[in-house]
Amino acid sequence: MTLFAVAEECARSWGVALDGETIVTPRSLVAFAGDVVIKVQLRDRESEHESDALRAWRGRGAVRLLAADEERHALLLERCRPGTPLSELPQDDALGAFVGLLPRLWRPEGGTPFRPLADEAAWWAESLPRHWQEWGRPFERRLLDAALDALRELAPTQGEQMLVHQDLHADNVLRAEREPWLAIDPKPLVGEREFGLAPIVRSFELGGARRDVLHRLDRLTRELELDRERARGWALAQTLAWSFDAEYHPTHVETARWLLQA
Repeated sequence: MTLFAVAEECARSWGVALDGETIVTPRSLVAFAGDVVIKVQLRDRESEHESDALRAWRGRGAVRLLAADEERHALLLERCRPGTPLSELPQDDALGAFVGLLPRLWRPEGGTPFRPLADEAAWWAESLPRHWQEWGRPFERRLLDAALDALRELAPTQGEQMLVHQDLHADNVLRAEREPWLAIDPKPLVGEREFGLAPIVRSFELGGARRDVLHRLDRLTRELELDRERARGWALAQTLAWSFDAEYHPTHVETARWLLQA
């Protein structure tokens, strides 16, 4: 069954009418239905607890979850209007919005279904060398070693454990009416706050030059009073780990190089 067919089934179940507008990615489909949207996605490790994260946030800084069909991996969500992404703002205006948004999303979570960042870091540490070999060693060994060193050093020495959105880049924050900006598409983990900056630091839609990457790292750690070195290490490691599944592989690798030198 196609993702659109699943969305149609869910629409009938939830009593809403699809209006024909859709957004399709390789792993998900968003179908609009008036003031709500239906999101259907293929199962993967990053998104398996998306509905749980939205329930934990209860609409505070994030889109509201209205219903969920766990069997179909489908969500009924409030629609953000006008829905324009944060990436349309100049970089410093967007960073100001992130400074206000992030503390609202960082929630202490204990005994929850979310995967610990330490477990995810261990998985990256295991998979990074394997992917590096399989891809024909697409970047220098010193970069791989730096990412592995960061994972080994940071994972066991974390600070307070919070619910963090590990894919909170500027295209995953939308302008809305209920609040100025709402986060979407959570890929939740439980880990320290510094890790939560990683997707923003590499958010090249806010500027893809070295000075932009380092400006984001410096401003966010300064204004949110976070440890710059820990945030730098997490951003380097996750950016490199995620580069193998991304169409932006060369961009992510270059970003990791800049972070290594920062």
